[in-house]
Amino acid sequence: MIKIILKKGEERRLKEGHPWVFSNEIKEIQGEGAPGVAAELFDAGGGFLATGYYNGRSLIAARILSRRREDIDSPEFFVDKIRQALNYREAVCTGEDNYRVVYGESDFLPGLVVDRYGDYLALQFLSAGMELRRGAIVAALTELFNPKGIVARNDVAVRSLEGLEEKVEVISGSIPEIVEVTEHGIRLLVDLMGGQKTGHFLDQKDNHLLLKGRSAGKDVLDLFCYSGSWALHAAEFGARSVLGIDISEKAVALARRQAELNGMTGRVTFEAVDAFARLRSLRDEKRRFGVVVLDPPAFVKSKKMLNEALKGYATVNRRAMELLEDGGYLVTCSCSYHLGREQFRDILASAARQAGRTMRLVTTGFPSPDHPVLLAAPESDYLKCYLLQAV
Repeated sequence: MIKIILKKGEERRLKEGHPWVFSNEIKEIQGEGAPGVAAELFDAGGGFLATGYYNGRSLIAARILSRRREDIDSPEFFVDKIRQALNYREAVCTGEDNYRVVYGESDFLPGLVVDRYGDYLALQFLSAGMELRRGAIVAALTELFNPKGIVARNDVAVRSLEGLEEKVEVISGSIPEIVEVTEHGIRLLVDLMGGQKTGHFLDQKDNHLLLKGRSAGKDVLDLFCYSGSWALHAAEFGARSVLGIDISEKAVALARRQAELNGMTGRVTFEAVDAFARLRSLRDEKRRFGVVVLDPPAFVKSKKMLNEALKGYATVNRRAMELLEDGGYLVTCSCSYHLGREQFRDILASAARQAGRTMRLVTTGFPSPDHPVLLAAPESDYLKCYLLQAV
C-alpha cells in the first residue's frame, strides 16, 4: 500500500465527502505499484484522510473506498461493500429482480457498476483500481447472487482514460442472446451483450410512470426510443397510438419484438430514422400528439462540446413542443452531467418561446432509487427529467 500526501488545503473537498483526488492536488507519493494500487491518503500535516486506490495515468489520480484504515484487497472487503449496496436495493426495489446493484461512488465503490437482470449480472470496471480487483469482485458477486452468468460491458470510452482496453466479455457462466425481465407488468427484452449501457436504461424506471393517467386515449410520440420502453409504457397506460423513432435498426427491431410480446403491435409502431429529420417531416405533415417523449443520448460528452450540445437540446425540444396538442404533455430528459438542472430548464423556457407555446412545469423526475445521488459528489446526479404541459 502506498502513501499519498496532499498539498496544503487540498484536503477540504475530500473532508466534505467527495470521493476523488486529482493529480494536481497531490504533493508527494511514497511507494509504488501498478495502476490501481491500494493507497492511504493524508493531509499536508500527516493526518489520515481515507483509504482508496491510485492510478498515476489518470487525471482522477486517487479514488476513495473508505474513510477508515481498511485492507481493500482482503477477501471480505468487496463482499461486505456489495452486501451493503444490495441491502439498500432490497429495501427500495421490493419484489424487483432488475435494478442497479452498485452505482459507483454512491455506493463507495468508485469505478464499479453492477446491474442485475434476473439471474444475470452486467457490470463495468470503469477504473484501473476496479479492474485490478476483478477477481475479488466477481467472487463477491458469485457468493451473494449465484448468477447464471456475468458479462463485463467494458465497451466504454472512459476506460481509455485509465489506460484500459474497451471490450465486452463473458467472465462467468453463460449469457443468452436475450434476457427477459418485467417492469411495471410489461415484459422487456434485454440485450446484455450488445445493447446500450448494460442492455437497458434502469435509471428511467420510475419516470416511466409519468405517462400513467396522461397517455390514455392519446397519440404518443417517443423520440430516441431505443428498444421502446417509454412507448410500451404509453401503450400499457392506454395510449390510442404510439410512434417510436430511433436511428438504430437493431434497437427498433428489438422494440418491435417487445411490442409483439406484449400484444401491442396494433397500437405501437416503430421507425428506424433520424429523430431530427423525422421531427421536421412530422411538422410538415401537420401531425399533432397528446404526449411527446424526448429521451436522447447525452449530447454533452465534455465541457468543450457544451455550447454545440445546447443548440441540439434547444432545437429538439422546440420542435417537440410544436407538435403538441393544446393541453398535451412533453416528457423531456437529459442524461448529460455537464448540463445542469437549472440550465436545462432555461433551455426549455427558451425553446417554448421560440415555439410560440406556453408551457408549464408539472413535475420533475429523477433517477430511480437504485441510482442514489451522493450529495458530496454532484457527478452522481446526471439524469434530468421534466414533465411539461402546453397550456
